Amino acid sequence: MVAKITVGTSLYGALAYNGMKVNEGEGKLLAGNKVFDDGSGRVDIARAEQDFKRYMPENVRTRNKVIHISLNPHPDDRLTDMEMESLAREYLEKLGYGDQPYLIFKHEDINRHHLHIVSVNVDENGRRLNKDFIHRRSKRITTELERKYGLHPADRRQHRNDNSLRKVDASQGDVKRQVSNTVKAVMATYKFRTMGEYRALLSLYNVTVEEARGMVNGREYHGLVYSATDDGGNKVGNPFKASCIGKSVGYEAVLRRFEYPNAQIRDKRLADMTRKTVAAVLDRTYRKDEFVALLKAKGVDVVFRHTDGGRIYGATFIDHRTGCVLNGSRLGREFSANALQEHFTLPYADTPPMPFTLTRDEPQAEAHTYVEHGESHSTGLGLLGGDASGAQAEEAAFERELKRKRKKRRKGLGL
Repeated sequence: MVAKITVGTSLYGALAYNGMKVNEGEGKLLAGNKVFDDGSGRVDIARAEQDFKRYMPENVRTRNKVIHISLNPHPDDRLTDMEMESLAREYLEKLGYGDQPYLIFKHEDINRHHLHIVSVNVDENGRRLNKDFIHRRSKRITTELERKYGLHPADRRQHRNDNSLRKVDASQGDVKRQVSNTVKAVMATYKFRTMGEYRALLSLYNVTVEEARGMVNGREYHGLVYSATDDGGNKVGNPFKASCIGKSVGYEAVLRRFEYPNAQIRDKRLADMTRKTVAAVLDRTYRKDEFVALLKAKGVDVVFRHTDGGRIYGATFIDHRTGCVLNGSRLGREFSANALQEHFTLPYADTPPMPFTLTRDEPQAEAHTYVEHGESHSTGLGLLGGDASGAQAEEAAFERELKRKRKKRRKGLGL
C-alpha cells in the first residue's frame, strides 16, 4: 500500500475535488469523523467545509492547515469497502490523526480503486500536529499494515509512474465536468510556481487556461478562463470561467498556489531527482522523440513550446513521481530551451549513418621496385616527390582537396 501525503492551504479545493467524485458517481464516501454525514451517499461540500473550520482557528501561525492523503493498495489486493475503511482508520490512528476531523473517500473512476483522506493539521487550539518525519512514519505504518493483513508489498516505483488523470475528451460530452475534475485534481496534486508551468501541466490533459482582465464599474478585475483542447492544443467547445467551476481554481487560488512550492521543492530536494533523471536521458540520445519517450517511461513528461519555424523556445518538465512542475531553466542552464535546441540539432544528430561500401580491388598492372635516390630526384611515388607532372599532379591536387575538406568538416564539428 502506497501513501502519498500533501499539505496545503485550500480546504475547499480538497473537499470539492473528492466531493464531486462522489456526487457524480465516480466514488463513495466511506466514513467521517466529527463531520456531518446525512447518509444520502452524497457530500454537502459547503456544510463539510463549515464543520472542518470549527476545528481550524483562523488566527494561527500554521500556514498549511490541510492534509490530503492518498492511500493506494496493490491492484492485486481485492478489498471490500469495509476493509478499506478499517485500513484507513487504523492508518490515521497510528499516524496521530485519529481524533482529528476527517473524511475518507473511495475513488472508483479508474480500475485501481484507492482512497483519499482529507483532514486538518492543527488541533482545536491552533497548535500544529507533529509533522516531523511524517513521510518516514507513514512508510513504516503502511509496511506494518501490509504484514498484519497479508497485503501485497507496495510497488512505489510503479505507483509513481502511474498517472490516474485522464485527458479531456470533448467527444464524450459533459466537457464542463471533465474540465472541472481535471483542474481540481491538478490543483490538489501538483506543485507549480508560474502560470506558464500551470498551463504546461494542464496541456497534458487537453486543457488550457488564459488570464482575463478588464474593468467593471471602474474597478479592475483579474480572472481565469479554462477551455478544452484537442491533442494538437486547439480549443474545442465553449470556454468556462473559473467562477463556474469553483473558487478553488480561480485566479486568487492559483496565485496562492504559486507561493509555497519553493520551500517544499528546496527542502525536500525534489528538483534534484528530476534533474538527475533528465540528465541521464540526455546522455543517452540526441533525438527529441526518443528523449520524450525515455523520460515518459521514467514517470516524467516534457512539454516543448516551438516557434513557427520549429525551434524550441520553452521546455517544462512534469515529474509525476514528485508532483513537481519545473521549467527547464529552473533545473539548470544545460536544460534551458536554447541548450536543448542545440542538443537536438547537432550536426548529423538526426541523420541516419551513411552507407559504407568497399570497392573491389583492381588487379595490379606491374610491380615496381623501390629504389632510393638523392634529394634532387623524384621517388617515383608522385604525391610527395619533386616531379608533379601529368597523373601525379592530378593525384597531388586530389590529396590537397581531401585535406581541405577534412579541415572544414572538423571546424564545423567544433573540433
